[in-house]
Amino acid sequence: MSEQKQKIAFQGELGANSHMACQAVRPDLEPLPCSSFEDMLDAVKSGEALCAMVPVENSVAGRVADIHHLLPESGLYIIGEHYQRINAMLLGVPGTQISDVKEIRSHVHALAQSRLLMAELGARPVQHSDTAGAARSIAELGDKTIAAIGPKLAAEIYGLEILREGVEDAEHNTTRFLLMAREGVVPPAGNGPCVTTAIFRVRSVPAALYKALGGFATNGINLTKLESYLVDGSFSAAQFYVDAEGHPEETSLKLALEELQFFCPKGAVKILGTYPAHPFRLEQAKNGNGGE
Repeated sequence: MSEQKQKIAFQGELGANSHMACQAVRPDLEPLPCSSFEDMLDAVKSGEALCAMVPVENSVAGRVADIHHLLPESGLYIIGEHYQRINAMLLGVPGTQISDVKEIRSHVHALAQSRLLMAELGARPVQHSDTAGAARSIAELGDKTIAAIGPKLAAEIYGLEILREGVEDAEHNTTRFLLMAREGVVPPAGNGPCVTTAIFRVRSVPAALYKALGGFATNGINLTKLESYLVDGSFSAAQFYVDAEGHPEETSLKLALEELQFFCPKGAVKILGTYPAHPFRLEQAKNGNGGE
């Protein structure tokens, strides 16, 4: 009997962009589709999956809002990042002509990223929980007037035809994913560019955030992401999520984090992970498209 493959969890159905990201990063693992982000993270926490492929932001649609509230509470660690180019296809059941299409189904982000197509066809957009699920639903219906926007992999899995390739409005449509696991895997310092992700809360005093972030500036640390969101249902308590270039064992980032902790309540700074910077990030920085 062959040994059962370990699994990588993702939100969505087989054929989704997240599934494609799993194939790109960990082709050695069996993909485990999950109906929600909570189920995806729970699969890792329970040991059902070795790790999870978590979408956090898209270059066109912005951040995947729900997941930012789940990351800090998940108890998982970020062990890597991946940038997946999104090549959206207009999919239809076999024999469909583009002129037949009156309705297009897909995830809300995919629909938002393909407005020019819908305007051209005069088609009605219908939201679905994910792109692959939309593809599966039209395959089951067999209605030539209903198409879906989804990846090529979904067309292959559900027996659909690609009516048009590259239907997204922007050529730079890319989604950033985080690879998360139960245990942190920190690369050695000095072994190449790294990113450190942390969450923190500041003391409730004037200019606390300004002073807390000052350590990053004075130590020459580039922040590539800084976001805030409300926690515990309070409009007065905000939590901050930050991506910083560097390794916490390197002097500059170590000093910056020490200064950050000085302006935060005890235990209010948590590092979610330190991981190698993806080549896409480095290329963007080289072209002047990243950083503060």
